[in-house]
Amino acid sequence: MDTRDAIARAREMGLDLVEISPQAKPPVCKIIDYGKFLYEQKKRQHEAKKKQVNVQVKEIKFRPATDDHDYGYRMERAREWLGEGDKVRAAIAFRGREMTHRELGAKILKKLTEDLADISEVEVAPKMEGYQMFTIFHPKKTEAKKVAPAAPKERVEKEKREQRQPKEKEVVKGDDEIF
Repeated sequence: MDTRDAIARAREMGLDLVEISPQAKPPVCKIIDYGKFLYEQKKRQHEAKKKQVNVQVKEIKFRPATDDHDYGYRMERAREWLGEGDKVRAAIAFRGREMTHRELGAKILKKLTEDLADISEVEVAPKMEGYQMFTIFHPKKTEAKKVAPAAPKERVEKEKREQRQPKEKEVVKGDDEIF
Protein backbone atom coordinates (compact mmCIF):
# COMPACT_ATOMS: atom_id res chain seq x y z
CA MET A 1 0.00 0.00 0.00
CA ASP A 2 1.22 3.47 -0.77
CA THR A 3 2.32 5.62 2.19
CA ARG A 4 -0.06 8.48 1.31
CA ASP A 5 -3.03 6.10 1.06
CA ALA A 6 -2.13 4.53 4.43
CA ILE A 7 -1.92 7.96 6.11
CA ALA A 8 -5.28 9.01 4.59
CA ARG A 9 -6.91 5.77 5.73
CA ALA A 10 -5.52 6.21 9.30
CA ARG A 11 -6.90 9.79 9.46
CA GLU A 12 -10.33 8.60 8.30
CA MET A 13 -10.38 6.07 11.13
CA GLY A 14 -9.10 8.64 13.65
CA LEU A 15 -5.95 6.60 14.35
CA ASP A 16 -2.22 6.88 13.66
CA LEU A 17 0.07 5.19 11.12
CA VAL A 18 2.95 3.70 13.18
CA GLU A 19 6.12 2.23 11.68
CA ILE A 20 6.65 -1.12 13.44
CA SER A 21 9.69 -2.54 11.63
CA PRO A 22 11.72 0.08 9.73
CA GLN A 23 14.55 -2.36 8.80
CA ALA A 24 12.25 -4.73 6.89
CA LYS A 25 11.97 -4.51 3.09
CA PRO A 26 9.39 -2.98 2.62
CA PRO A 27 8.98 -1.28 6.05
CA VAL A 28 6.08 -2.63 8.14
CA CYS A 29 3.48 -0.14 9.44
CA LYS A 30 0.23 -0.49 11.43
CA ILE A 31 -2.79 1.73 11.84
CA ILE A 32 -3.23 1.99 15.62
CA ASP A 33 -3.86 4.47 18.42
CA TYR A 34 -0.29 5.60 19.15
CA GLY A 35 -1.04 6.85 22.68
CA LYS A 36 -2.57 3.50 23.63
CA PHE A 37 0.39 1.71 22.02
CA LEU A 38 2.89 3.71 24.12
CA TYR A 39 0.83 3.13 27.29
CA GLU A 40 0.74 -0.66 26.76
CA GLN A 41 4.45 -0.76 25.90
CA LYS A 42 5.32 1.16 29.09
CA LYS A 43 3.07 -1.13 31.14
CA ARG A 44 4.80 -4.23 29.69
CA GLN A 45 8.22 -2.82 30.54
CA HIS A 46 7.07 -2.06 34.10
CA GLU A 47 5.76 -5.63 34.55
CA ALA A 48 9.02 -7.08 33.22
CA LYS A 49 11.00 -4.91 35.61
CA LYS A 50 8.75 -5.96 38.49
CA LYS A 51 9.45 -9.66 37.87
CA GLN A 52 13.19 -9.10 37.63
CA VAL A 53 15.16 -10.62 40.50
CA ASN A 54 17.78 -8.37 42.06
CA VAL A 55 20.60 -10.51 43.48
CA GLN A 56 22.90 -8.88 46.00
CA VAL A 57 26.33 -10.03 47.12
CA LYS A 58 26.51 -9.94 50.92
CA GLU A 59 29.79 -10.35 52.77
CA ILE A 60 30.81 -12.10 55.95
CA LYS A 61 34.29 -11.51 57.34
CA PHE A 62 36.44 -13.87 59.34
CA ARG A 63 39.90 -13.76 60.88
CA PRO A 64 42.23 -16.78 61.13
CA ALA A 65 41.53 -16.93 64.87
CA THR A 66 37.72 -16.73 64.60
CA ASP A 67 36.13 -18.70 67.44
CA ASP A 68 33.43 -21.38 67.05
CA HIS A 69 30.53 -19.24 68.29
CA ASP A 70 31.41 -16.36 65.96
CA TYR A 71 31.84 -18.82 63.11
CA GLY A 72 28.44 -20.37 63.85
CA TYR A 73 26.71 -16.99 63.96
CA ARG A 74 28.21 -15.90 60.64
CA MET A 75 27.43 -19.25 59.06
CA GLU A 76 23.76 -18.87 60.09
CA ARG A 77 23.65 -15.36 58.55
CA ALA A 78 25.09 -16.79 55.34
CA ARG A 79 22.44 -19.55 55.36
CA GLU A 80 19.73 -16.94 55.82
CA TRP A 81 21.01 -14.81 52.92
CA LEU A 82 21.41 -17.82 50.64
CA GLY A 83 17.86 -18.86 51.54
CA GLU A 84 16.67 -15.43 50.41
CA GLY A 85 18.45 -15.91 47.07
CA ASP A 86 21.45 -13.61 47.60
CA LYS A 87 25.09 -14.48 46.97
CA VAL A 88 27.53 -14.61 49.90
CA ARG A 89 31.19 -13.57 49.81
CA ALA A 90 33.16 -15.08 52.70
CA ALA A 91 36.45 -13.26 53.32
CA ILE A 92 39.28 -13.95 55.74
CA ALA A 93 41.49 -10.96 56.54
CA PHE A 94 45.11 -11.61 57.44
CA ARG A 95 47.34 -9.16 59.33
CA GLY A 96 51.08 -9.17 59.73
CA ARG A 97 52.46 -12.57 60.71
CA GLU A 98 49.09 -14.23 60.07
CA MET A 99 50.06 -14.22 56.38
CA THR A 100 52.48 -17.07 57.08
CA HIS A 101 49.54 -19.24 58.29
CA ARG A 102 47.26 -19.12 55.29
CA GLU A 103 46.26 -22.72 55.92
CA LEU A 104 44.17 -21.54 58.91
CA GLY A 105 42.10 -19.35 56.61
CA ALA A 106 41.78 -22.12 54.05
CA LYS A 107 40.59 -24.45 56.82
CA ILE A 108 37.81 -22.02 57.84
CA LEU A 109 36.65 -21.59 54.23
CA LYS A 110 36.69 -25.37 53.69
CA LYS A 111 34.57 -25.87 56.81
CA LEU A 112 32.15 -23.16 55.65
CA THR A 113 31.90 -24.79 52.21
CA GLU A 114 31.01 -28.12 53.83
CA ASP A 115 28.46 -26.52 56.18
CA LEU A 116 26.71 -24.65 53.35
CA ALA A 117 26.94 -27.50 50.79
CA ASP A 118 23.27 -28.44 51.22
CA ILE A 119 21.93 -25.03 50.11
CA SER A 120 24.74 -23.47 48.07
CA GLU A 121 27.42 -24.03 45.50
CA VAL A 122 30.86 -22.43 45.27
CA GLU A 123 30.94 -19.84 42.50
CA VAL A 124 34.53 -18.70 43.09
CA ALA A 125 36.96 -21.15 44.68
CA PRO A 126 39.00 -19.84 47.64
CA LYS A 127 41.77 -17.55 46.45
CA MET A 128 44.08 -14.88 47.82
CA GLU A 129 43.70 -11.25 46.85
CA GLY A 130 46.14 -9.01 48.70
CA TYR A 131 45.74 -9.63 52.43
CA GLN A 132 42.39 -11.39 52.02
CA MET A 133 41.40 -14.92 51.12
CA PHE A 134 37.84 -15.19 49.87
CA THR A 135 35.27 -17.41 48.22
CA ILE A 136 31.81 -16.68 46.81
CA PHE A 137 28.74 -18.89 47.25
CA HIS A 138 25.52 -18.78 45.27
CA PRO A 139 22.28 -20.57 46.19
CA LYS A 140 21.41 -23.83 44.51
CA LYS A 141 18.70 -23.28 41.93
CA THR A 142 16.15 -25.73 43.33
CA GLU A 143 16.90 -25.33 47.02
CA ALA A 144 17.10 -21.52 47.25
CA LYS A 145 13.36 -20.95 47.48
CA LYS A 146 12.53 -23.96 49.67
CA VAL A 147 15.12 -23.50 52.42
CA ALA A 148 14.30 -20.76 54.89
CA PRO A 149 16.19 -21.25 58.14
CA ALA A 150 14.40 -20.52 61.38
CA ALA A 151 15.55 -17.30 62.95
CA PRO A 152 17.57 -17.79 66.14
CA LYS A 153 15.08 -15.70 68.15
CA GLU A 154 12.19 -17.93 67.11
CA ARG A 155 14.16 -21.04 68.07
CA VAL A 156 15.05 -19.59 71.50
CA GLU A 157 11.44 -18.51 72.14
CA LYS A 158 10.21 -22.00 71.26
CA GLU A 159 12.68 -23.56 73.72
CA LYS A 160 11.57 -21.15 76.47
CA ARG A 161 7.90 -22.01 75.88
CA GLU A 162 8.71 -25.72 76.15
CA GLN A 163 10.56 -25.11 79.43
CA ARG A 164 7.68 -23.07 80.91
CA GLN A 165 5.03 -25.72 80.26
CA PRO A 166 4.69 -28.14 83.19
CA LYS A 167 5.59 -31.74 82.50
CA GLU A 168 2.92 -34.46 82.82
CA LYS A 169 4.36 -35.87 86.05
CA GLU A 170 4.56 -32.50 87.82
CA VAL A 171 1.64 -31.32 89.93
CA VAL A 172 0.90 -27.63 89.69
CA LYS A 173 -0.19 -26.11 92.98
CA GLY A 174 -3.15 -23.72 92.96
CA ASP A 175 -3.25 -20.32 94.64
CA ASP A 176 -5.56 -21.53 97.46
CA GLU A 177 -3.10 -24.11 98.80
CA ILE A 178 -0.91 -23.05 101.73
CA PHE A 179 2.53 -24.50 102.23
